[in-house]
Amino acid sequence: MSLRTAVAAPFVQAGSDQLPRSDFVVDLSLDRDWFSPEQAKRLIDVAEGEGLLTASDGTLKLTFESASVTIPDGYQPDESILRKRSTFERVLDTVVAEGTDKQQAVAAINGLQSDLGVTLETAAILYARRQGIDVDEAIDRTLEAL
Repeated sequence: MSLRTAVAAPFVQAGSDQLPRSDFVVDLSLDRDWFSPEQAKRLIDVAEGEGLLTASDGTLKLTFESASVTIPDGYQPDESILRKRSTFERVLDTVVAEGTDKQQAVAAINGLQSDLGVTLETAAILYARRQGIDVDEAIDRTLEAL
């Protein structure tokens, strides 16, 4: 319940997986009073970066089913969701979600980085792949950054 919930809320309210950008911003800033209009726009950028939204010609489209998200009564998102996560953080979260202890994963990733002389992101991706975890999206992002 965090970024995904906050992003889905306007779509759940509208009963659609597609909304005009302006409707999304108005819903989160004026209707719900969760964010300022600038923060709501920032949320769009973060959600796009996380692969939760796509934007085209002023229209936002969810990349998941809005019906799969329940907005609890009294839900209020924390402003921390407006921070973009690094590729390393995304990969680490994926590895931990698959059942690996976070400290163990960080130690192994740091070891790979040191042994191979690669970036932290590359070491995290390599570790995840060795664990059989799909991180293809992170690979694409890392390659684009290079």
